[in-house]
Amino acid sequence: MATCSYSASFLLLLSLGLLCDAQTPDMIRPTVGMISVINGGEWGTWRSDDMCPIGTYAKGFMLKVEQYQSAGDDSALNGITLICTSEDNQAFFNIMSASGQWGCWTQPQWCPSGYLLAFRMRVETSQGAGDDTGANNVDFRCSDGSMLMGQGSSYGSYGSWSNDCGGKAICGLRTKIEEWTTAGDDTALDDVQFYCCE
Repeated sequence: MATCSYSASFLLLLSLGLLCDAQTPDMIRPTVGMISVINGGEWGTWRSDDMCPIGTYAKGFMLKVEQYQSAGDDSALNGITLICTSEDNQAFFNIMSASGQWGCWTQPQWCPSGYLLAFRMRVETSQGAGDDTGANNVDFRCSDGSMLMGQGSSYGSYGSWSNDCGGKAICGLRTKIEEWTTAGDDTALDDVQFYCCE
């Protein structure tokens, strides 16, 4: 198991996710659509979604990545956290669907201006008798046209970009996660879909 070392400011940002459970069922955020890619991994099951609080949108992200394990079992990408902000950048919230149990969180990456609008994934297809990793990396395009390259692993290949988010920006997500297998390959995160809000 990797030992993750984080700065105090990073731990503070990570802890902001605890504030995101404030939405009650009657405050569920309406969406205007969902974006996905066609090269998602084949293993796992879809988990519950998590949404940015009303009035905020996803401006940044972090990835949970297990580094190369040499002779061990590689799971690569394990989780995705979206960092939601208000338009005046005065409120910050982390949201995350389910994630795998391995790896460490990468440093936050932010849109210079605007919000996350589209994404693409790097995915390794089935390796047969080899070591399967599923999803390895995620890149995002921002509404200002800039691109944010994820700090994930390098197995597999990128698929095409998703459509741009209908409405204003990405505002939520759900992940497809393979549970820990006692025998066989662990792929952890295999696919993700993002919700769009106005």
